[in-house]
Amino acid sequence: MLDYDIIVRGPRNLRRWLRPQILFEVDGMLPFDPQPRENAFPMFEWGLNWCIATSAHRYMMLHAGTVAFGDRAMILPGTPGSGKSTLSAALHLRGARLLSDEFGLVRPEKGDLLPMPRGIPLKNTSIEAILEFDPAASLGPTYPKTRKGRVRHLRPDAQSLLAQHEPAVPRWLVFPKYRAGADESLLPLDKTEAFRQLAFNCFNYKLLGETAFRAVAKMVQDVDCYTFTFSRLDRAVEQLGALADAGREGGRR
Repeated sequence: MLDYDIIVRGPRNLRRWLRPQILFEVDGMLPFDPQPRENAFPMFEWGLNWCIATSAHRYMMLHAGTVAFGDRAMILPGTPGSGKSTLSAALHLRGARLLSDEFGLVRPEKGDLLPMPRGIPLKNTSIEAILEFDPAASLGPTYPKTRKGRVRHLRPDAQSLLAQHEPAVPRWLVFPKYRAGADESLLPLDKTEAFRQLAFNCFNYKLLGETAFRAVAKMVQDVDCYTFTFSRLDRAVEQLGALADAGREGGRR
């Protein structure tokens, strides 16, 4: 287990009063440029991600949203703009346990996923998409001028927080792609291509070397692999929910 000494503070100069700024300090280091003081919470969230990305290399780190249905996990890897965070948020709002929206932390020796439920940062048009999907969604304040545009955070539910020490076993690997106006299309993905795409979306694949190669190969072999094109969250969640229901009824392959 790692501990970090984190301080979010103002600079020790005139910017404390003139157009106030905020700094993220971890273990005496300042890894980021100063940000406007009103962006303290988004900066704290980005800083936590930085801590994980730079030090948690005993785990394989997937750039993916991850949710669980019971103890079976659905992994949604994707680059920015693919819709993985929005889709993870919508699945969570319909009852899936939130594991993480950003990091899929895999224990290579076991192949299971460790939960890390935190507020899901919804950016720009994803905010309106979630509110249209669920007007009662528990969203925090709007941060209008961050380095990633407008940001609001979706609060994880109590069940996800209570289960944050309960790993989940990968069951479905779904590569989402948001495409405006497209019909929802869930298609099986060849295992070789799934391996290539999952390795591409692994932050520390090269660093872990053979350990990552074996972990990715085993995961791809053990799960059902799909590509998923979507545009409407209600239809997307219905289709992925049906996939999860069928998988639970049929048992693990």
